[in-house]
Amino acid sequence: MTGADTFERMSRGSGKRSLGGRSIAIAIAVGCLLPAAASATVLAPKHHGRLSAVLGELAKPAVRSEPPARQAAILGLPRSGPGSLLREGDRVYATVRFGSGAIARLGALQATGARVISSSRSYQTATVAVAPADLRSVVAIPGVESVWESLAPIAYGAATAAAGEGPCEGGSVISEGLGQLRVDEAREMFGLRGKGITVGVLSDSFDTATEAADESGPVATHAQQDVLSNDLPGPAGTCSEQQVTVDVLDEGPSGEADEGRAMLQIVHDLAPHARLAFATAFQSEESFAQNIERLALPISEGGAGADVIVDDVGWFEEPFFQDGPIAAAVNKVTAEGVSYLSAAGNENLVDPLGNEIASWEAPKYRDSGACPTSVAALAGFNGLHCMDFDPGLGVDPTFGMKVKAGATLTVDLQWAEPWNGVKTDLDAFLLDSTGKVLTGSVVENVGKTGTQRPVEIVQWENEKSTAQTVNLVINRFSGSANPRLKFTLLSGSHVTETEYPESAGGDVVGPTIYGHAGAAGAITAAAVPYDDSSEPERYSSRGPVTHYFAAVDGVAPAAELASPEFIAKPDVAATDCGATTFFAFKAGSTWRFCGTSAAAPHAAAVAALLRQGNPTASEQQIRDTLLESAVLVGSFPPEVVGFGLVDALAAVESLPEQVEGGDGPSGVVSPLISLGPDIVANPEQVVPPPAPSTRIAKHPPKLVRTRSRTARAVFGFTSDQAGVAFFCKIDRAAYRTCGAKLVHRFALGRHTVRVSARSAAGLTDATPAAFAFRVVRTR
Repeated sequence: MTGADTFERMSRGSGKRSLGGRSIAIAIAVGCLLPAAASATVLAPKHHGRLSAVLGELAKPAVRSEPPARQAAILGLPRSGPGSLLREGDRVYATVRFGSGAIARLGALQATGARVISSSRSYQTATVAVAPADLRSVVAIPGVESVWESLAPIAYGAATAAAGEGPCEGGSVISEGLGQLRVDEAREMFGLRGKGITVGVLSDSFDTATEAADESGPVATHAQQDVLSNDLPGPAGTCSEQQVTVDVLDEGPSGEADEGRAMLQIVHDLAPHARLAFATAFQSEESFAQNIERLALPISEGGAGADVIVDDVGWFEEPFFQDGPIAAAVNKVTAEGVSYLSAAGNENLVDPLGNEIASWEAPKYRDSGACPTSVAALAGFNGLHCMDFDPGLGVDPTFGMKVKAGATLTVDLQWAEPWNGVKTDLDAFLLDSTGKVLTGSVVENVGKTGTQRPVEIVQWENEKSTAQTVNLVINRFSGSANPRLKFTLLSGSHVTETEYPESAGGDVVGPTIYGHAGAAGAITAAAVPYDDSSEPERYSSRGPVTHYFAAVDGVAPAAELASPEFIAKPDVAATDCGATTFFAFKAGSTWRFCGTSAAAPHAAAVAALLRQGNPTASEQQIRDTLLESAVLVGSFPPEVVGFGLVDALAAVESLPEQVEGGDGPSGVVSPLISLGPDIVANPEQVVPPPAPSTRIAKHPPKLVRTRSRTARAVFGFTSDQAGVAFFCKIDRAAYRTCGAKLVHRFALGRHTVRVSARSAAGLTDATPAAFAFRVVRTR
């Protein structure tokens, strides 16, 4: 490739690459943004109200009346997935920050029609689900200082079963981590299967999915089916020591992917006698932190009594340069003796020359004294102080990146000022290869009505069929300080090349572990393929982590540390892409769960076996044993794989005291509960009934004619089983409950309706019925 699509090596000293020799034409004046879904809107002057610019736009009648996909386009956000607006039906999630008295004003929030999701007395915040029409009422509550949107977090899952040791040594599908991590050997030699230990999992949801994670159809299994097949514990299973149902303390939002259930399957594969608990991490940062502590609480106090906790979720606003509220909760429970494990993340990116390019960090803000013409021309943005990305003698106010076709770029920019003590207001813009502004993030960060968080998040979708080169611009809107700053490319940004791919002149390129995954208390897990123990996954996030401030603690800004705190991350590596019953994508006939989301529960299960082996060992002893017994992964350094690949047998052998084993295999038993007339239960097995079949009994003609822009169509559905529930998928939307009759208005064009029945036993028709038709306009 040549011209504007080619990054050429220019200077080994600076690690810089130029885009077509940096001969970029800059547009004279651009006053618009092109949001993620490609609809243009005028960029208003810098926002100074208590309601964020995004929510202020959403509150307008003309915007809030649009369907969610169109709203996302107008607001410049992804339609779904990480970085999209968190929603609950017609409501959106928002963070409300009070000057004081947050808890006393929860009733006032509810009086506006908002539902309080979580709240924090320490941080004087609340997260609410609120209708866009009620946002202005929320802002009007006395004491409210700022309200901003909650963006969906990241769950680090991407998505031939191994053989078990016997009828009750695993379910119908067993992760290959059983053998790769030598768990099978440790279980056989020492009789450890997790008895007496509780493992808590934090993720998106447990059993709310209607659609498969890869959008291939309805979700393949539900929790009840997993119990019947012994892939999860429960009274309907046939294995002794595995009869206690998963303790779901806080279920996740409806329609999530049930990644938490997949994680629980992995733990159950390796530690089948451990008790399991689940709580969502997808409601808010506040509730994530609170659920960490709740899982650790004794059962008598409303908790789960977890000895080991594992999560796979990252929130965009979690701080880079200090521990945030979630990390503080992690450090609290580990100080109390709980082993806490976290997924490292899937953010690493490698360019064609082997450079790891997923982050860029400068030791201070270098004010170039100017900005590209299109940014300088934006009214009300003080576009005169753009960051100089060149660490050498040159001046370069743009940072070039090549984004794959169809990919969404997510840039998480943060700077080294403490939460609640932000004095510098930075804005970020994205320009196309001609210098026109594509999109931007212009959050008010400082002052009483600002977020008081040093974060800007820029998202843009490349809707073209070819890779596109874009340029990041960072402008200092206000403040006179020159803080350290860093941006990370999150959530599968699919950037293939960058202009500055190597560390140089004090700038640092590459590390992407952040937030609570970088907490000192967490054991952070990298990913190694199940079928190759010699190298890590390319996407497994790299460390280390450096903090410059003490942890966020209440509403006062944390103190700057006397010297930076260096935290080596990740800590260990574990199995990736093992087999599950339903998540996350099919490779042949096997569902495979990929990502550090899968590695973390593998390591957590081994930690549970260690805790069973020596119940009196401290959290630090369990941590040291797990890490120091790990096996080197090729010649890869600690910032890639930590101490190495978990080795369960070596870890158990290294326990500081004699191993308390004797937890032998489960026996086969009869189910402990009645499963209904359609399920045969005997001491040998539980045979589930067949899945229902689905038929579309009523539908419109293949060609629907209308004189308006939409047409009403009626569908009727039947099944060969009574008492079923129907789930419908209209075009590319997700499967949703629809009943036996569907009435819907369809726009002009081609449409496909799919429907699948689910029986009372939780079995879903894996072959949905489908009907395709077209709506045309007549004169």
